[in-house]
Amino acid sequence: MPLAFRGSVRRRAALALAGLLGLGALPAFAAYPEQPVKLVVGFPPGGGGDLYGRMIANAMGKALGQPVVVDNRAGAGGNIAADLVAKARPDGYTILLAMSGNLAVSPAIKPQAIPYKVPADFAPIGLILEAPHGLFVAHGSRFKSAREMLAAAKTQKLSFASTGTGGAAHIGMEMVKQAAGVSMLHVPYKGSGPAITDMLGGQVDNFFATASPLVAQVRQGQLRLLAITGDQRSPALPEVPTFKEIGVDVPVTQWYGLVAPAGTPEAVLKHLSTHLSRALATPEVRDAIRRDAALEHDLPLDGFGKFIAQDIARYRGAATPALLKEISP
Repeated sequence: MPLAFRGSVRRRAALALAGLLGLGALPAFAAYPEQPVKLVVGFPPGGGGDLYGRMIANAMGKALGQPVVVDNRAGAGGNIAADLVAKARPDGYTILLAMSGNLAVSPAIKPQAIPYKVPADFAPIGLILEAPHGLFVAHGSRFKSAREMLAAAKTQKLSFASTGTGGAAHIGMEMVKQAAGVSMLHVPYKGSGPAITDMLGGQVDNFFATASPLVAQVRQGQLRLLAITGDQRSPALPEVPTFKEIGVDVPVTQWYGLVAPAGTPEAVLKHLSTHLSRALATPEVRDAIRRDAALEHDLPLDGFGKFIAQDIARYRGAATPALLKEISP
């Protein structure tokens, strides 16, 4: 495991000892898990990543031989859930559905505002999936392509909606603006529902958000998706180009993965990672992820740790003085 994900030597030793004590003795350690595993999810039931969390919990529970129970701790963009797990006993029985918001965006953009440290307070288990962010417009919008909208933004005053100041989607659109060399007024909303309502009513020109939850509305003809982030088109939406194709390279995505508290024994991390990989390989899980334009991404342990570090660096690079001023309290 990368040294960065272990913290100081003293902290590392203390937490590892606590993890072993929590497991009892060597025979109990070998039998892990002996009780249900709690998966802390930073969304309310049925909201956002909760559906992915329950899907993975169900698949892993079957493989582990013990239930994986979802514990919804919504609030502060997932930071409440992350803090709870950061402070939990490192015994493998409390893990986090991590996401780009609470383990990359917040640590990169506003580290002083969160009560935990990334990477020091966590041990990576594995990446689950990546979902692109997308530029949405109302079906009747005059803009037929992302290229057309970005060209118009150079001479016209346009606005974009997001689900909150300083969130992953907001920062993603700021990256689009920087790469395209355009200005666009940011209008934050408390959730996608109000944002879409105002966009359909003409109060804002577009909505930048994680694509997967809105794919159904695209297929129903309510919205049009002009472009998505990432390196390749989604098999679920083959007609939608990437920003990269139009010369605006924005690599950030909305991702989900599993992490444990720092100091969790290596054998426990490997055990969980192995069963996560097996869950991602099942047709049921793979098809459910791909159905709405996301892609499973089996990246265990060290690889996931490096992925998080790279994502933090990407968001930190987008933190211009103007952006930091906008998101500061």
